[in-house]
Amino acid sequence: MGRGPSIAARKGAQDAQRGKIFTKVIREISVAARAGGGDPHSNPRLRSAIDKGLSANMTKDVIERAIKKATGELEGVVYEEIRYEGYGAGGVAVIVDCLTDNRVRTVSDVRHAFTKFHGNLGTEGSVAFMFKKLGVLSYDAGANEDAITEAAIEAGADDVVVYPEDGAIDVLTTPDTFAEVKAALEAAGLAPGFAEITMRADNDSKVEGEVAEQVQKLLHWLEDMDDVQNVYSNAEGLG
Repeated sequence: MGRGPSIAARKGAQDAQRGKIFTKVIREISVAARAGGGDPHSNPRLRSAIDKGLSANMTKDVIERAIKKATGELEGVVYEEIRYEGYGAGGVAVIVDCLTDNRVRTVSDVRHAFTKFHGNLGTEGSVAFMFKKLGVLSYDAGANEDAITEAAIEAGADDVVVYPEDGAIDVLTTPDTFAEVKAALEAAGLAPGFAEITMRADNDSKVEGEVAEQVQKLLHWLEDMDDVQNVYSNAEGLG
């Protein structure tokens, strides 16, 4: 299973697109609250979305308004969850998770992006089988490997992966145990540098040269769309 982007790269991307991050987090809060209620203590998905908002310096007032709109206390927009699957240049597998109030607009925009960068939109299930949904808690090099491993295993994590090339550490969990493991590590004074529930490919696809450039452009284009929440691929070798 491939490793995700570095902590620094992910944080840098968030900082560079703060406004879009706010848009995406508000949509995620809205959908989570509508589906599971407005109490984050009994709604893990909402709790995770709120954590994302707070880490992006979103105010509690903005978060509360989004929850109230979703639960009907304030008038708001209803968003629909849609997943698109396809292939980028070189046959790279791509998953695009969207939250939209206009399905026709979104599928048109996503299809245009794939076509523009020498890919094609596939059918439902065409690439999802190549990926696994899991929780990832990431630590930079220099973190206490023994302490993290012991605390993670005790909390119910699935695995602890240490990357020999730079000494970074990933704690892997199921989506259901993610919040519990994260809370246990934080309580032990081992807060991760980055934590998320994501999709990772079982096997990566090596790309280079012009193909890598086209794949990179496709992923960036998709990530920049307001309707797109998350983009996953099995590309390896991107800058």
